[in-house]
Amino acid sequence: MSALVALPIVLPLVAAAASILVGRSRAAQRTIGLVTLAVVAGVAVALLLCVDADGPVVVEAGGWPAPLGIALVADRLAAIMLCVSSVVLLAVLAFAVGEADAERTHVGFHPAYLVLSAGVAMAFTTGDLFNLFVAFEVTLMASYVLLTLGGRPRQVRAGMTYVVVSLMASTLFLMTLAFVYEATGTVNMADLHGRIAELPGGVQNAMALLLVVVFGTKAAVVPLYFWLPDSYPTAPAAVTAVLAGLLTKVGVYALIRSQTLLVPEAARPGTLLLWVAGATMLVGVLGAIAQADLRRALSFQVVSQIGYMVLGLGLFTVAGLAGAVYYVVQTIVVKAALFLTAGLVEHTTGTGRLARLGGLAHRAPAVAGLFLVTALSLAGIPPLSGFVAKVGLLQPAADAEEWGILAIALVASLLTLYSIARIWTNAFWGAPVDPVGRAAGGAAALERPSRTGVMVGATAALAVLSLALAAGAGPVFDLGTRAAEDVLAPERYVAAVLGR
Repeated sequence: MSALVALPIVLPLVAAAASILVGRSRAAQRTIGLVTLAVVAGVAVALLLCVDADGPVVVEAGGWPAPLGIALVADRLAAIMLCVSSVVLLAVLAFAVGEADAERTHVGFHPAYLVLSAGVAMAFTTGDLFNLFVAFEVTLMASYVLLTLGGRPRQVRAGMTYVVVSLMASTLFLMTLAFVYEATGTVNMADLHGRIAELPGGVQNAMALLLVVVFGTKAAVVPLYFWLPDSYPTAPAAVTAVLAGLLTKVGVYALIRSQTLLVPEAARPGTLLLWVAGATMLVGVLGAIAQADLRRALSFQVVSQIGYMVLGLGLFTVAGLAGAVYYVVQTIVVKAALFLTAGLVEHTTGTGRLARLGGLAHRAPAVAGLFLVTALSLAGIPPLSGFVAKVGLLQPAADAEEWGILAIALVASLLTLYSIARIWTNAFWGAPVDPVGRAAGGAAALERPSRTGVMVGATAALAVLSLALAAGAGPVFDLGTRAAEDVLAPERYVAAVLGR
């Protein structure tokens, strides 16, 4: 089973190379991409079953034992993240095949997308901090290409904001790596678990704060979120869906992993994380309410939802982290589906401006239904998966008597519902602003060939998956609880990596 750990990284990289070689045939590129990601999804499910039954699986690159060599490690948390990310990556690629945009007109779309998939898998399974830095850089390069495909001025400007902020975060990450290595003599995360605990308390606190800033920037928490709403809405809908739905959760995963595995319990900045969580919830949802564009509103909602995940981490309890794990899984699926739905809205009307939409519930009932299911789940309406996720976080907050953050989370939930209702009223209800579906400047977009059925099918698959997460909330939450127990008591992880 150890070979399964490396396959989600190796297969997309090999497929990316093959996709370049057959670049003259878009059909061949599509086949390679879809088949590869389908296989990766199957491997991820098999790996999750294996890890849940038998414990962490470790691969030592080149046969060099840890902490000298590079270790790839899959425990329950990594396998869960790998599983949901591979399913979403497959669904979004299927949507991109039907979208009349970058996938159809640029030979580099499929190779970049596959490299992005490999970088995400590497981030979830790497066992050392330097390799985590490499994984972030791989995803940065691929996502920058995807963001700017087409070369439109707005895309390039947004891409520059994204890459500049990402490079600043990467520079700080490298400085943090140097600090950690100087203090401990290693960057292997299992080895660091014991070595950081031996350092003076002030050094531990400094490392914890640096890791919060580095990974908080990647996750887009307040006040480090400003790059996200400007970067994502200008890209094609499929690119926006995978970046907004998935990439910020890689930063959340890194936050969880670093604060539980590397930082000793006494040095964990729980209070700071709770304050950050509350500010992120409120700033994100208020920003969403103020937006006049559908995708920008959803982008600010991405920021708000990150706050709930950080809340679960900040509690540093099994119940809180279990809620955070479920929330991450649910949000990846729901946010990707919402951004794909936004793409369907733009495909139908030629615009995403709320003031130029209206009556879509009558003109495009399937799109309206998909939006309603996923948006109500995001708002936490029972019995959808978003309700389960929020209850799974609010109950541990109440048990910990964190009444302030609990009140903020409830207010943010109500404001999220208001934001969703505002979008529904403007875009889906009322009389059509433009009966023929050709908002100014959008006619050309409508005339391009597309496979609308594929786009709707891919979006519907994610919507159905969000419903399945609600129907199977018990087993999924139990799995999240086992993952939370592992990360809060990482001795099994450390023993598996170091062999002791």
